[in-house]
Amino acid sequence: MQNEIINRVAQSQLKTIDLEDFYPNGERVFLDIKDWLFEGFVLREKEFRTTIAAHDWSQYQDKYVAVDCTTDAIIPGWAFMLISTKLQPYAKKVVQGNMEVMETSLYQSIIEDLDVSEFKDKPVIIKGCGNKPVPQNAYLWITIKLLPVAKSVMYGEACSSVPLYKKV
Repeated sequence: MQNEIINRVAQSQLKTIDLEDFYPNGERVFLDIKDWLFEGFVLREKEFRTTIAAHDWSQYQDKYVAVDCTTDAIIPGWAFMLISTKLQPYAKKVVQGNMEVMETSLYQSIIEDLDVSEFKDKPVIIKGCGNKPVPQNAYLWITIKLLPVAKSVMYGEACSSVPLYKKV
């Protein structure tokens, strides 16, 4: 065939990484402790401990839990530590902060443990668009992780990638 269409991308050594593929399944929960404070601002230790003791922690079974306070209250570090002792038997992961902090923490662990040997001396595209909340830091971390092994690193899609790095 004289006008045969050839998919050069499929024939190339090009590897694509889609960070959404690593998105951990599981429910995410934000635990706001403002309701456990006097008038939403003052931590009274005795009342705080009583509230924590009475709380049903089993509702966080197998969930990712971000714990924070949405008011401008000054919360001592031990308060979050105490909450973590109650969540530990139930939650998959606990972080202090908002949901973005949770996603960032999840991806940091995933990328640190990622085996990138299959990308050795290959051109790699890090896919950028998606529907899941992949934190921006994850793109930095995967880029840094790939630099020692990849022949080149690009961002985007095979048809319109942005070159980031090329081994010389």
